Amino acid sequence: MSSTVIARTRFSVLDRSRTREGHPPAEALRDTVALAREAEALGYHRFWVSEHHGVPGVAGSAPTVLAAAVASATRTIRVGTGGVMLPNHRPLVVAEQFGVLEALFPGRVDMGLGRSVGFTDGVRRALGRDKGDAEDFAAQLGELLDWFTGSSPTGVHARPSEGLTVPPFVLAMGEGAEIAARAGLPMVIGDLRNRERLLRGVDRYRTLFRPSPWAAEPYVVISGTIAVAGTEAEARRLLAPEAWSMAYSRTHGTFPPLAPAESVEARPMTAKERGFYESGLAGHLAGTGDQVAHELETVLKETGAEEVLVTTSSYDRPALLDSYRRLAALFAPGR
Repeated sequence: MSSTVIARTRFSVLDRSRTREGHPPAEALRDTVALAREAEALGYHRFWVSEHHGVPGVAGSAPTVLAAAVASATRTIRVGTGGVMLPNHRPLVVAEQFGVLEALFPGRVDMGLGRSVGFTDGVRRALGRDKGDAEDFAAQLGELLDWFTGSSPTGVHARPSEGLTVPPFVLAMGEGAEIAARAGLPMVIGDLRNRERLLRGVDRYRTLFRPSPWAAEPYVVISGTIAVAGTEAEARRLLAPEAWSMAYSRTHGTFPPLAPAESVEARPMTAKERGFYESGLAGHLAGTGDQVAHELETVLKETGAEEVLVTTSSYDRPALLDSYRRLAALFAPGR
């Protein structure tokens, strides 16, 4: 199979504003804005930011605020959230925030929506939420979309949102694929490492999809980590900081800032930590341009996805940017 399947696929970026050892959180947010400018120049389709609360390793806690900064610093790339966690907020407030973004940056704003509630019990308590709030996601989603169409049963009108079109996307975790399908919305699904689960979710979504005013046909965005470097070893090194953060969070209960790959690779680990670390390195699309192109062609053929959302984080910012450049060379070689 030729790389035409890659060339006709959209590629986008989700940056989680990961903090780094020895660098203040403010720098992570500025790095996100700088990466958005680079992504635009390289031909990526969208640039999304995330919502995390009380996580030491993530500076991005207010995605609509950060999206405004990203949109201000760019001109053409679509900007949005991956995602706003709807159970944490009142749908009216979310509608107002995206209405303001769309009013300021018309035709460029996406509304990626997730159903997670806080990372820990403490965060959930601070947000005034509990795990059960995620169960109402479908209803919250319907209420949010009603604010844009002016069909809220309250008689209240969302300003400036009403009448504006901000494309909604559902981040499919757990039952998310079914919710996205029944609402007739585009779906974002990950991760690339669990291919069987990914394919099951995509199939379920396509089977159950019902056309809506927001989307006439299913639209699948697959998301995950992709690392492209000059050698396999360099690509693996790019993955090491995030793999260690995940291993540490699994064994210590808190998600830390990224450490340099060299210090991660030299670190003594317990057997349990080593197991989580090795598993964190496995299964991603990582390697040279040719190796990643081959893997990408396979997953795109299997899923029929219209778009790939790349979620790679690493300590070494120049190496991370180089990876995004090498990936862009696969889907936009003449750029």
